[in-house]
Amino acid sequence: MRLRCIDMVATAAVSLLLASSGCGEGSGKLLLATTTSVRDSGLLDTLVPVFQERTGIEVQVIAVGSGAALRMGSEGNADVLLTHAPEGEQALVTSGAALSRKPFMENYFVIAGPAADPAGVGAAASAAQAYQRIAAAGAAYVSRGDDSGTHRREQALLREAGLDAEGGWPGFARTGAGMGITLQVAGERGAYVLSDLGTFLAFQQHTGLAALSKPTPDLRNVYSVLRIDSARFASGINAEGAQRFEDFLLAPDTQQRIAEYGVERFGRPLFRPLLLRE
Repeated sequence: MRLRCIDMVATAAVSLLLASSGCGEGSGKLLLATTTSVRDSGLLDTLVPVFQERTGIEVQVIAVGSGAALRMGSEGNADVLLTHAPEGEQALVTSGAALSRKPFMENYFVIAGPAADPAGVGAAASAAQAYQRIAAAGAAYVSRGDDSGTHRREQALLREAGLDAEGGWPGFARTGAGMGITLQVAGERGAYVLSDLGTFLAFQQHTGLAALSKPTPDLRNVYSVLRIDSARFASGINAEGAQRFEDFLLAPDTQQRIAEYGVERFGRPLFRPLLLRE
């Protein structure tokens, strides 16, 4: 029998959450592994209760980096994934562990930092040039360093800038934590940081950081839903629940909720739905 529990190397918090849920087949719950940015932005707090009320399916949310969420999917330790790491997502589909990759919303990554912008990021023509400026200045920078979708994009941008993907200049630090915590650390240090727009806006009042980059194509940030293939694993995948959750995310009324999320509080949406007709 397949036990739906994470490997011993997973974080203690995730392990305790799985244990307390009575993880395993027959639980009747939907196990959702999601990037922390979707949780930290507050979007899940808006969507999940609606899904649970409509379907009667209890959703267990495990918020980790996209890399960890994709590993959970590859091992059959989740029913459905919400991630923003396109290459890793496609690899999971190609491997047969995930049935499909369905993009359903997007926003942009932002390079944020102190409003004074000592490295001149705001004047950079591209994200790669912004990183060149930060590194050349030896400016304080905080990375998630957690194999999340944000971390993977950061590494790609550093390589594009001709820099070490692990950073390494004076002032470069890693939290190994989610987006919300990383933003708070960057705010405390007056450091630069790469964040998804949604979580940045949700935490901006607490961090005092400013969004300095422009919404260029290299900062586009697409979120997808992936259902894990129940035929790939011996037992335990809630295939019906995963299908219903995917259908819910792609439905017009949910896409409208995504389009409206953040407008009242921030004066602008935090995400743009990809399937909502104009």
